[in-house]
Amino acid sequence: MPDPSTYRPAPGSVPDEPGVYRFSDPSGRVIYVGKAKSLRSRLNSYFADLSALHPRTLAMVTTAAKVEWTVVRTEVEALQLEYSWIKEFDPRFNVRYRDDKSYPYLAITLGEEYPRAMVMRGAKKRGVRYFGPYAHAWAIRETLDQLLRVFPMRSCSKGVFQRARSSGRPCLLGYIGKCAAPCVDRVDADQHRVIAEDMVAFLEGQTATYIRRLEKQMKAAAAELDYERAARLRDDIAALRRAMEQNAVVLGDATDADVIALAEDRLEVAVQIFYVRGGRVRGQRGWVADKADDAPTGELVERFLLQLYGEAGEGVPREVLVPALPEDPDEVIALRDLLADVRGGRVDIRVPRRGDKRALLETVTRNAGQALKLHKTRRASDLTTRSRALEEIQEALDLDEAPLRIECYDVSNLQGSDVVASMVVLEDGLPRKSEYRRFAIRGLDGQDDVAAIREVLTRRFRRLAEEQVAQDAASPLDPDTGRPRKFAYAPGLVVVDGGKPQVNAARQAMDEAGVADIPVVGLAKRLEEVWLPDQDYPVILARSSEGLYLLQRVRDEAHRFAITYHRQRRSKSMIDSLLDGVAGLGPARRKALLNHFGSLKKLRAATEAEIAAVPGIGPQLARAVVEALAERETASAVNTATGEILTP
Repeated sequence: MPDPSTYRPAPGSVPDEPGVYRFSDPSGRVIYVGKAKSLRSRLNSYFADLSALHPRTLAMVTTAAKVEWTVVRTEVEALQLEYSWIKEFDPRFNVRYRDDKSYPYLAITLGEEYPRAMVMRGAKKRGVRYFGPYAHAWAIRETLDQLLRVFPMRSCSKGVFQRARSSGRPCLLGYIGKCAAPCVDRVDADQHRVIAEDMVAFLEGQTATYIRRLEKQMKAAAAELDYERAARLRDDIAALRRAMEQNAVVLGDATDADVIALAEDRLEVAVQIFYVRGGRVRGQRGWVADKADDAPTGELVERFLLQLYGEAGEGVPREVLVPALPEDPDEVIALRDLLADVRGGRVDIRVPRRGDKRALLETVTRNAGQALKLHKTRRASDLTTRSRALEEIQEALDLDEAPLRIECYDVSNLQGSDVVASMVVLEDGLPRKSEYRRFAIRGLDGQDDVAAIREVLTRRFRRLAEEQVAQDAASPLDPDTGRPRKFAYAPGLVVVDGGKPQVNAARQAMDEAGVADIPVVGLAKRLEEVWLPDQDYPVILARSSEGLYLLQRVRDEAHRFAITYHRQRRSKSMIDSLLDGVAGLGPARRKALLNHFGSLKKLRAATEAEIAAVPGIGPQLARAVVEALAERETASAVNTATGEILTP
């Protein structure tokens, strides 16, 4: 473990000016980024009295081996540079507000010819309007069910839409009046888009205007003695009001704000955010993160806003209500200017002092406190458990230090064909999926896991040596992408799925690559034995051992990742084989079919119309694909009946 005194800057070498600094570990990996109004004062605080440091800060300075800084002229420059470095280096000791789940949104796909309303999770896409997030998908479905009664727009998948268009019969929603059925031309594309835009306007907060319009239409229908239409409009108004009741009215109709509150202790901070659009709470979201230092609440708010509206890609509203602001007014101005640039318009960041907005902030604060309490109840032993697991592995394998980064490798194949391998990574006992890697193994004869492990480890650590040379010559960032270089960080422990032969092959590959100082073990499935290189007997960990459980977890994750990649490649090769010889169906179109349907099974079940809907595949080519699949299936059945084996 590095000694902070070995890399402490010499007295007088740090300027007394504003700037941004970064700590790096012995391998050159940036582990913490910060900014300061006075670099000299801030950096001296890290080295003056280690016993007075926050536990996580102490872990950071004892892990680091170097500190560097860059002087800037203004607070705005410091904020922008800190934000850029955090995004580029992803330092492990910076506070990371990372949610443990993907929240659902109500999405309207305005970019399509016939817009669709649906529940959507994950990354946001162009041409789609999002409303939410909601805590539960069922809440969206209940709201959508009420809205489709008034705004009967399409909510079906592409497959259902295409089948209805081919058959000339709408789905159930078309028959019960909850879809205008554009699939059978009851309305054209322009009329359907008007319905979708009306729903969007309603969800954006134009509720009172739309309900008043429906009330006028209802009274007019009643005056004309059209009681059936008046009753239908009355039921539509009731449905809209039920949908509105699911979101309490809290502020004025024009209010467009995010209300953010924090609850914290010395080690952790919980954040809650309420999304207010059109004066209504449209969604709620929460995070819990480890605190990196003893920063005041205003600085924690600043860090959260940078991550929320920068890295997470959230839309910046006109107003952001927070419990505290940074103490320095220049930092507040810099933060406001930065968010205004992201939004493309003025952004007001403030602490509400009275009225409805203050009351709502207090409600969000209570939610944050409950979230922190619940988190501690659920995960009181989690950090302790992970630390104990790493300590048990260190002790059992007689390592110099706990393996903070563990890499695990697994091989997957089917009777020696489509051989692939996976690499998964745990850092501090948690998966780091951005570091996962996949390998395609070529040139192997038959099923030889030992040779595959040797090839994968050789390729991985050869790349490590190349990246370390590149870092010495330039920077730890890839000049083409601006991201950290792939394979640039050495693991503290390598785990391979297998026993004595696999671990010996891994050790040989690593020795040949010049990384003899990195420990490697194998985990055999049969008895869950831990094998060390060149040892006649395995290391046996207790079944109740947290260290064994951690090794099993990383091994199972590597197996899952390898199997997923193998299935993808196998589906591609089977589709290539089945459709080989179909005129006009080249590699690009076969790939489009695989990407669209995801598997050979789904492709075989698809109709001619569904295949024709894939970009680049017309009706004629779709017919040829269906015929080729049917011929191959018939040939397979004939050969099976005669006892011959026909491989696709």
